[in-house]
Amino acid sequence: MASMANAPLYLLKPLNLPRYELGICSRIATTPFRSTINAPFLTQQSSKQSSSPIICFASDKQNSSTETSSTARIRSEVLTPFRSVRMFFYLAFIASGGLGTLIAVTQLIAALTNPSRALDAPEIAKGLGIDIGAVSLFAFLYYRENTAKNAQIARLSREENLSNLKLRVDEKRVIPVSSLRGLARLVICAGPASFITESFNRSEPFTEGLVERGVLVVPFATDGKSPSFEFEESEETKDFTAKRKRLWQLNPVFVTEWTNWLNEQKKLAGVSSDSPVYISLRLDGRVRGSGIGYPPWNAFVAQLPPVKGMWSGLLDGFDGRV
Repeated sequence: MASMANAPLYLLKPLNLPRYELGICSRIATTPFRSTINAPFLTQQSSKQSSSPIICFASDKQNSSTETSSTARIRSEVLTPFRSVRMFFYLAFIASGGLGTLIAVTQLIAALTNPSRALDAPEIAKGLGIDIGAVSLFAFLYYRENTAKNAQIARLSREENLSNLKLRVDEKRVIPVSSLRGLARLVICAGPASFITESFNRSEPFTEGLVERGVLVVPFATDGKSPSFEFEESEETKDFTAKRKRLWQLNPVFVTEWTNWLNEQKKLAGVSSDSPVYISLRLDGRVRGSGIGYPPWNAFVAQLPPVKGMWSGLLDGFDGRV
């Protein structure tokens, strides 16, 4: 029997009405860089010492709740293929028990009103109790299964909304989160600019391990300020700096959509709107974990398998329980 997965901080429910907004983008001290690492979503650029994100304040994209709901239902059927069968049998048992209850009630009434059949009343009452118990049991099982189904579809719909949010790879490339499925494990780091900067500094000792595991960070400053990332430029640290820049290369665009999504996650998890949080995703794009405060970089390195080498592919499903 399926049950609802406990996953804090989940995703924004799509709007039902068409929404059009004026798209206004502003470039905030963006600094390109050059990397020698071969990645399908990283382009070569000239190197500088610091970088800040490009931010877009609104989107003119129209949401499609019908498409998202359809996709979520299909994914739900794939994840729990026998749920519909179980629910069908639960309904069949409820109908059978309900019919038996109706027959038993009529027989009991007849036995109570007919003195010649009074001796049959205890046996009929026993059967009636069994029927009522069976109906109650299968009704409870159906209710629990249906609740789990609705919760799973809602969670998958929110995850689908996350996959439609946009990221900027460089000055010329804007991609949806879904395009990184199977390529990277995203870690969304949301909070004030000072929180983002401190998270950047804390990730430095684990840079190589995070890059080997396909981790990419999405820094989202909630206070409207732009965090500045300082990279050490020298011949000795050239390769390490390239990995640092690759790790922190993504920037969210359409801030309104990201803000709405993030606020929805905090509301669902009962977290205050001003709390800094992190959300880590699996390779398949599903939410792996989340929490308040700085991302546990050391735990990511210890728990996640590398995306290349002898373990590539074999351990792709060991990103963690959803």
